[in-house]
Amino acid sequence: MNDARKVALVTGAAGAIGRSICRRLLDDGIEPIGIDIDSVGLSELEKLLGIKTICTDLDNLDGLPSALDAVGAVDILINNAGVLHGEKIIDQSLSDWDQTFRVNLDSALIISKIFLPGMIDRKWGRIINMSSYAAKCGGLTAGVAYTASKSAMIGLTFSVAREFAGHGVTANAIAPAYVMSPMVSEQLTPEERENQLQAIPVGRFCEPEEVAHTVSFLVSPLAGFITGEVIDMNGGLQFD
Repeated sequence: MNDARKVALVTGAAGAIGRSICRRLLDDGIEPIGIDIDSVGLSELEKLLGIKTICTDLDNLDGLPSALDAVGAVDILINNAGVLHGEKIIDQSLSDWDQTFRVNLDSALIISKIFLPGMIDRKWGRIINMSSYAAKCGGLTAGVAYTASKSAMIGLTFSVAREFAGHGVTANAIAPAYVMSPMVSEQLTPEERENQLQAIPVGRFCEPEEVAHTVSFLVSPLAGFITGEVIDMNGGLQFD
């Protein structure tokens, strides 16, 4: 980066996208700290990259401050963790709705509140919120809770960007579609995967490394004039 070594906190670090983000940040000279509920995945990540990890459940909002107490200063926050429930609106249970919002949105708010004051003091910070193409299209295959939570992530991004732009802190969102991860390989049927593959103009699914590349760009010093933006990564499914 441009001066002292930067520290990045990455939620959902044990997943396909999170692992790729941690690896790319490390290659960029940034120190990533990975958070996930998956202790086995975090152990593998530690062995693979030699980074610090924290095993905690983002669904436990009350426990987040104490779980993150020992992290120290964070310059870059990647709110990447997410859960997906496939229920459409008629079948949507309130328990799944609440859990989806706790993990996908509420945890991002709480973690941002924890680390924003330090970014403001240092007059430099980057927050990247992982939204989704579902927020743009209403959810082709995703359930209503996931779709609504990812739409709300865009609103959270705009609010942070508006409030803290004058403090050297930028906030942007990324809205990928159908990244090659368990959400595609396990939570879509073979027929759904084939239908979506046929609908994507570039003719393939997104790779986790491509999302990590976009994160790398947005957290760089030369992206400091970009804030309140949503970067679409959907292979041409939608233009705006």
